[in-house]
Amino acid sequence: MNTTILPKLCLPILFLPMLLTSCSQDDLDDLSDTLYVRHKGADMPAHLYGNASESVFLIILHGGPGGDGLVYRAGTIRSEIEKVCSVVYFDQRGSGMSQGNYSEEDISVDLMAEDVMALVKTIRYKYGDDSKFFLMGHSWGGTLGTAVLLENQDAFEGWIDVAGAHNAKGIYTEYPKNFRRVADEQIRLGNTVGYWEGVQEKINAIDTLRFEIDDFYTMNRAAFVAEGKLEEDDVIKSIDDDILGELTVTGLFKNNPLTTVWSGAQTASILVDDQGIFENLSFSDRLNEITIPSLVLWGEHDMVVPPVYAEEAFNTFGSEVKELMIFQESGHGPMFTEPNLFANKVIAFIEQNK
Repeated sequence: MNTTILPKLCLPILFLPMLLTSCSQDDLDDLSDTLYVRHKGADMPAHLYGNASESVFLIILHGGPGGDGLVYRAGTIRSEIEKVCSVVYFDQRGSGMSQGNYSEEDISVDLMAEDVMALVKTIRYKYGDDSKFFLMGHSWGGTLGTAVLLENQDAFEGWIDVAGAHNAKGIYTEYPKNFRRVADEQIRLGNTVGYWEGVQEKINAIDTLRFEIDDFYTMNRAAFVAEGKLEEDDVIKSIDDDILGELTVTGLFKNNPLTTVWSGAQTASILVDDQGIFENLSFSDRLNEITIPSLVLWGEHDMVVPPVYAEEAFNTFGSEVKELMIFQESGHGPMFTEPNLFANKVIAFIEQNK
């Protein structure tokens, strides 16, 4: 990933589906459609692909803040999960190819959570009131997804939490603990010892008793670098060339990269710098309110959102049906580093709960 208590959803919501393709019932087992959700000053694209014959939709909330939806349409999400449901790749407010204003009044966790419900209404408008929805949030998308569920979980059949930052505030103090844990382990194994000793030295110099945004950014960037080192030492798997190719095509040709980068930077600045989500926002004490079936998926070597939050989510959810899966050879992106196992877990969860 690299967000406040959510108010009740204001109704009526203004939304307008703008259909770029026309789909008959015969097309539903191989759906390819794009909707635009218009809500409170933002126009947000949602790309729907896959098997909608049973009216089951999996909405993916991307990372960031400031990422984009189509970056997830690769690997087994595309080749396997789309076979059992329609996957909805949604560009959040101020992200990807969405359009709108960029100010503290126009971008917030509350508004973005309302946007997700406007998306649900839009899909129901076109594909019927019998449509069923699963929600998946990755990284920052886990923050947003939690905010959605705390007010609107009855709209969803299940929740898939993939390395989700439900406690954005806590990450600042967990980063040093996670770095020390992994550094100690890697030094014992003799992996890139000089690098990990340097990490320990830098982390020990950070005062985690007082939040400093520059220190947060330093640790966040270091987390991605650290996963690169773990990949070099074969601790976590690399993304295979076919998936990298799909991601490259999406990044360069299916979106305008200049637009997505600019929008992402603006949105991240508002949420992180101006609104202070990583200094103030935590849903940890409300996770027990989530009672729908829940699947928690995390990489054992996640340096970006520490794995301690996987245990916290699983142990705290109030769901009678819940499962925790730790990917032993993954960091922050198990959907791409262990794609077959990831798809199997997601498909089984959807089939069980749809």
